[in-house]
Amino acid sequence: MATYAYRCPDCGAFDVTRPMGEAPERVDCPRCAAPSPRQWTAPLLAQMNPALRSALAREEKSSDSPEVVTRASGTARR
Repeated sequence: MATYAYRCPDCGAFDVTRPMGEAPERVDCPRCAAPSPRQWTAPLLAQMNPALRSALAREEKSSDSPEVVTRASGTARR
């Protein structure tokens, strides 16, 4: 489920939870039932788990400039 933001012209902003990708362009305001358009907002990446955010950043960096390994770790040179 995803949270989508809407703004009523009379009552202001409110959120609606719907399955991802199934948010209509307009919904009725829960207070006054006025048609309210969807507001486009940035994804809530700042609320992501810090460990996951760090792992994703490392993975992205690795795909751009991977480290070169000359031997498997823990093995001696011959």
